[in-house]
Amino acid sequence: MELQDTTTDTSPGAIELVRRFRGLRALVLGDAMLDTYIEGVAERLCTEGPVPVVRKSGEYHLPGGAANTAVNLAALGAEVLFLGLVGNDNVGRQLRYVLGQRGVDDRWLVTQEHEPTQHKLRLLANGQYVARFDEGGIHAFMPEENIQQRLLAQLEQAFALCDLVVISDYRYGVLSPRVLEHLHTLQAERHLPMIVDSKALHNFKGLDASVITPNIIEARQLVGMTGHKPTSLTSAPLLAEARILAERLHSLLTTRYVAITLGGEGVFLLDQQGHEQYLPTASVARAHDVGAGDSFTAALSLALTVTDDIVEAARIGLDAASIAVSRVHTASVSHHDLLQRVSLRSHSEQSKAGNGRVDALRLAAILEPERQAGKRLIFTNGIFDILHAGHIHLLRQARELGDILVVGVNSDASARRLKGAGRPINGLRERMALVSALDGVDYVVPFEEETPTKLIRLLRPHVHVKGGDYANEDLPEAGAVQEAGGQMIIIPLLGGMSTSAVIDRIARMAMLQQAPEHVSSVQEEGRGSW
Repeated sequence: MELQDTTTDTSPGAIELVRRFRGLRALVLGDAMLDTYIEGVAERLCTEGPVPVVRKSGEYHLPGGAANTAVNLAALGAEVLFLGLVGNDNVGRQLRYVLGQRGVDDRWLVTQEHEPTQHKLRLLANGQYVARFDEGGIHAFMPEENIQQRLLAQLEQAFALCDLVVISDYRYGVLSPRVLEHLHTLQAERHLPMIVDSKALHNFKGLDASVITPNIIEARQLVGMTGHKPTSLTSAPLLAEARILAERLHSLLTTRYVAITLGGEGVFLLDQQGHEQYLPTASVARAHDVGAGDSFTAALSLALTVTDDIVEAARIGLDAASIAVSRVHTASVSHHDLLQRVSLRSHSEQSKAGNGRVDALRLAAILEPERQAGKRLIFTNGIFDILHAGHIHLLRQARELGDILVVGVNSDASARRLKGAGRPINGLRERMALVSALDGVDYVVPFEEETPTKLIRLLRPHVHVKGGDYANEDLPEAGAVQEAGGQMIIIPLLGGMSTSAVIDRIARMAMLQQAPEHVSSVQEEGRGSW
């Protein structure tokens, strides 16, 4: 039996859920690492031995391990309390510095004098790995008594301040038995959403977790399953294996959900009642999977804090991971990047389900309770073909006029009727996704007509904002606004900017590049430079 989305038709969608990430306070408890990448170009073989001579071209220091999870949470809009161990060494100081650069306060980290900071140094030549050097312990160790006392004190203080807990355990000593025992006590006293990503899940028996996130290899090791790996991750044998693994994990651990990640193929979900769901993910060309699991865990954790819908939360986690794997090195995913990716997915799903008037009707149902609660609804519309500063100015000004901003976007067909052949430059899906990703925009809805008159009659906004040099009587939708008891507000274009002017400018620049001999004559005639 499949897991079902628990959201109703009027519940917030993925876009709204991601917007709610901002302001959440997340405690990250785990093993801090520094990831270093030294890159270069292989020029020849060394005369001293059969190894390539690599001409260094760059060196990059990035947060790794639990530090990467912390950075991803911060990039997604959360305030992060990162509790871990670092050494009193250059690597530890470098890690503190790169954390600060990415908005993670290092004051919760505990310094240990006699252990080095975990460090993974990767050497790459022509984009290919040559070697990886690891510094730090290779096995879990027991921190000294004074260090454990400081960890326990920091944990108690941070737990009281946070909205969720993310455990990122690489078995390097932070999650000692005493820390886990204290965490169990704190969780029993004040139950919080808790996501556990650990390479030693057997240590977490009895801890009331919201979800555990082992990958398929870690799950096999935990339950003692070995054998030949199926050639296709999406094959029936693998999904059957994932089901068995998830069932055994549920019997071993106290967790609401098991989410087994399947590399680039998605995630398998199972809840306590035996309901299951397989969520595939889109393939990514030249995927780089270092840190992608951290991005998945960070987004999933925040999503589960603002919704009980594990399926949608996992989809949002997969959206974040698909962004991370498309980038080189250990990558973090920003709130804006995830919002744009979720917007693209949401609009794609709506399009497959049959976009159009149904979306407008559903939006009207969503907005009605907001209207009854006294919220002021603002509506504006446009083609939004190529976003520019004028659009940003218009939408920001519109948002300041009320509580909820709805943006209507012309369909491809209506944009073509208004602007002629060759327009729009970008399709409806891309235009809606870009507008949805802008701060301050609450809902985006398409419409087929040349004017939003029907949409205004349906949504009944308190204020209809229009950009440009219009008088009310010049606008065909003015009558619909008056019928709905709304108000028209005209916001002049910023510096006279328009998409048509931007496209004309690009066309002229392209023409000049194709015929450079005309550049001097244009300048001599005093027509200015571009």
